[in-house]
Parts: sequence; structure tokens; C-alpha cells
Amino acid sequence: MNRKIIFLAILATTVPATLNAATTCSRANLTRCLDSVCAINISSNPAARCQYCGTAGAGTPAAGDAMRSVSVGTSAKYTLNAKELKSAPSDPGSRYTWATTQCLQKVSGCTPDDVTETYDSLIEQSCKAAGITAQMANLRAAAAKKKTSASCKTDIQACMIDAKRCAADYSACTDNADFDKFFAGCSVEATGCDDYISAVRTDLIAARDTAIKNADTIIESIVASYQKQREQRLTSARAKCTDNAGRDACITAVCERSMANKCAAGFEAERSMATQLCKFHDLACAALK
Repeated sequence: MNRKIIFLAILATTVPATLNAATTCSRANLTRCLDSVCAINISSNPAARCQYCGTAGAGTPAAGDAMRSVSVGTSAKYTLNAKELKSAPSDPGSRYTWATTQCLQKVSGCTPDDVTETYDSLIEQSCKAAGITAQMANLRAAAAKKKTSASCKTDIQACMIDAKRCAADYSACTDNADFDKFFAGCSVEATGCDDYISAVRTDLIAARDTAIKNADTIIESIVASYQKQREQRLTSARAKCTDNAGRDACITAVCERSMANKCAAGFEAERSMATQLCKFHDLACAALK
């Protein structure tokens, strides 16, 4: 499936920027640009990419993060600042499309296929972390203030899945020696849990084994979800080609937004210009047939 064609048809009211076909896409700069929209506060929230540009099922980013930019310390040429982010949609799917549009304008030579191949795997990894993070949030909310078996498990598990230890998916603790090393340290930090250490260790080993076993299943599910979304976008794109609906909507939008006389009667030159600007719809629809 050609995502470039799909994006052209979906962004019906957007006049495309002319790309220099001879320019090689810098995927490093492309990732920096996409991260400035989708990876806000990623250092303390590994689920950020999934929450911002993956799926609403991953939860809502922490309050106050939405207008922050990760462009500090990086080239502003390839990132979006806080002012630009105010225009970003809050819906993850729409935000992903918006980020793609903005970054293809900022990073010369790149295509929607480069976005897919560069960034989808990062979103998938973030979504896997989001599932575990959501479970931890529920455990903390339900835990009693006094030390019980449940509260001890919550504290020790939170310690264990820290990025500096086992990580959210337990990928750094597949070896038992690594698991035991981190568990020993986390047990010491969890004061008042001596009576529950053995049971908690058994539960966390089971959780680790399940996370590792289900890793492939989780990724397959996410990939299937993305495939379904793309198929739906293709269907929508083809609908815009029926009776030139997409092109006509583009012409109307260009006339309203960019033409001094709104392409009114007697100003045929304006409508002719708008029609030429929207001609990419004809090319896209011809490829979709």
C-alpha cells in the first residue's frame, strides 16, 4: 500500500510542498521532528509516543505536558516548538497524520513511507510499555497506605520495571541473575515488606515470564491495528475520488483561504489557479483506481 498517495488524498485541503526528488531523506532529522510532536516528556514517560500518536487506549499524557516541546537542545530547524504544537490535534491518529504533514515539510526528501519505516516501530515499542504502565497506575491507586502484601508488590514492581533496572517489558531481566540482582535492591528499598518478599518474588517472576512470552503477541496486535487504520484511510481516500469530491473540496478551500475575491463570478483566473493547485488530487485518484 502506498502511504504517500493516501496522505495526499486524506489531506484534501492542504496544498503540498514541492519536494526535491534528488535530496536524500535524513531519517535522523525526521525522527527528531516527529519526536517533537509525539515523544514529549519521553524520558520520564516511556508511553509518550503511544499516548500522543498511537492510540487513545494508552491513556492520557500527564497534565501540563501537552504544550511542552522536546526541541530544547536540538536543531529548531527540524523540530516543532511549543507555539506550533498548539495546532496539533489531541486525537492520537489525527496527531500522527498532522505530525507527518508538518515534518515532511521540514525535512526535505522524505516521504510518508520514510515516516512509516522510521517511526511505526518506535510507537509500537511505546505502546507495549504503555500497557504495563497502565497496570501499574491501577495497582498504585488500589494499594492501601499500610504495608500489605498488595502494597509491597506494588512498590517492588514499580522499582523493578524502572528503565534503569528491568524496564517496563522486563527485557533487561530475561536472565535470572539480572532479575535477582535488581530484586534484591528493590526489596531493601521496600521497608516493612519482609513477610511478603518470597511471595512477591514468585509473582514478579510469573509477571516477567508472561511479559516476555506475550511480547510478540502484543506487537502483532498493534501491527494489525495499524493495518486496519490504513485500510480505513484508503477507503476514505477512494471515497474522495468519487465525482471529484476531494478535488472540488480542495478548490473551494483554496478559493476561500487564498484568493482575494474568493473565485467569485468574473474572477475566473483565481478559480483556474485554485484548480491547478488542487490538480494533485487527479494524480492521486488515478493511482488509486
